[in-house]
Amino acid sequence: MWKLHPRALPYLFFSEMWERFGFYLLLGIFTFYLKDATAGFGMDEKDSASLYGTFIALIYFTPFLGGILADRKFGYSNSIVVGGILMGIGYCLMAVKTIPMLYLSMTLVILGNGLFKPNISTLLGNVYSTPTYQDKKDEGYNIFYMGINIGAFVCNFFGAALYTTIGWGAAFIAAGVGMFLGVIIFLLGRKQYKDFDTRKPLKEGDMPISKILGLVVLPAIIFAAIGYFVKGTNGALFDSNSTDAFIFACFPVAVFFVALYIRSPKEERRPMAALLSIFAVVILFWAIFKQNGSALNTWAARYTERHVSGAPKDILASLKLSEHIVYKKDSVTLLDDQFRKIKEKNTEVKGLDYPSYFKNMDRTEKSTLKEGDTVRAWVPSLTQSINPFWVITLTPLVVAFFTFLRKKRKEPSTPTKIALGLLISALSVLVMVWAVKAGNNGAEKVSVWWLVASYGVITIGELFLSPMGLSLVSKLSPARITSLMMGGWFLATSIGNKLSGILSSKWDEYYNKENYFWLNFILLFGAALFLFAILKWLNGVMKEKGVR
Repeated sequence: MWKLHPRALPYLFFSEMWERFGFYLLLGIFTFYLKDATAGFGMDEKDSASLYGTFIALIYFTPFLGGILADRKFGYSNSIVVGGILMGIGYCLMAVKTIPMLYLSMTLVILGNGLFKPNISTLLGNVYSTPTYQDKKDEGYNIFYMGINIGAFVCNFFGAALYTTIGWGAAFIAAGVGMFLGVIIFLLGRKQYKDFDTRKPLKEGDMPISKILGLVVLPAIIFAAIGYFVKGTNGALFDSNSTDAFIFACFPVAVFFVALYIRSPKEERRPMAALLSIFAVVILFWAIFKQNGSALNTWAARYTERHVSGAPKDILASLKLSEHIVYKKDSVTLLDDQFRKIKEKNTEVKGLDYPSYFKNMDRTEKSTLKEGDTVRAWVPSLTQSINPFWVITLTPLVVAFFTFLRKKRKEPSTPTKIALGLLISALSVLVMVWAVKAGNNGAEKVSVWWLVASYGVITIGELFLSPMGLSLVSKLSPARITSLMMGGWFLATSIGNKLSGILSSKWDEYYNKENYFWLNFILLFGAALFLFAILKWLNGVMKEKGVR
């Protein structure tokens, strides 16, 4: 695999693999940690989903600024190293259980990702910019994306084993160690990409960093403060004060990209318009896809049959991948809203916890349980490895499929791949609609194979869309602002991530979960229809640039 690609690819591949090991280990357990009434912070579904959405939104918001700083000031390699170190420290500090330390560690991860994420993707694109490798750029991004998912697959087993045996802190420290390994590997391969670590000098009409900070970053902070303190009829204009702050902060940044388009030379405007159109559409993909760490985690915990017995129970126990769930009679009768109110009134009873697992357990099996009995179940965070498993499995097939079409001169253009990705992703939501029907709207637990199937379908859509989006930015961006436009891609991801948190926070408000998933389907299917409607124009822009 490596022989046909630049020598820099393995170093970038394994650097990103270890970085994603830490990142997805954290995200896989984050909402469970927040909701843990004993060892965590005892948050309810709405608060944990909202904080999760804000966290991942800001993680993908800061690449906008990180891209500018790398383009104009620090260079890609320096930004990647500093960003990786900040993230590693942030992961480790999350092991300290206090609210101030939680927010400090989240801040370090947010800032570190802003420096790391857009610039390693841009550096990879630069490595493929030579005539020798230019036609293999899409394939290179697919291979790079597989590295991301190897880390994301492995990490959840380490995380589950560590937090069930030692505690949450051990899992967070493991995430930090993974990040530091990624930095070391990147430094070992630095000579392979030093010639591609270029800085873009200011051209006439370009904004200096000081002006960007004054016209974009400072207004974003001011708008965020306004959004946070503005009160609606129910205390917030949208979902919560943090959501209001984030949405308000996006306005100055959106205006900046529109101004960047207007001020660009005429020959750059159509490619930039194409990119901005793609950015707008993929927001809805990420809004659905990133529910894997919130709504789908809840589905795995509450509505999926996780009880194991016999030999599988012993195997999982020996690997530390299962948990004991204590049966409490009230946990069967109390509704989630009643449980939340009890917790609010009993603030001194810190360990109050009524596991919802037993509510829709098999009646025959449940009738044998007595107060205080325990059942053995695999930990729900393991479902976070289903998506990366599919990515690892399907990436070689997708790469081979497009390689075959390329040889036949029938390979779809990059925008066409993205449009197909949106359509396929919409179909994955229908799988969850059928899962709700199979479980009589949560009255009965369903097989984990429903999640496996849904993740399998959306992974095909993801492979058509996500690495292709990175490739598209590299192809269409003006050379002087490539990393800045890569930051724009992650800004769209950021908005989608926050939207995923908003949607997930409404989970308990939907009595009929089928309607929840139908809403997700409508959003994704509508985005796909829009992209197919402008596909002819997008392909025309690609042709003008001499790329596919």
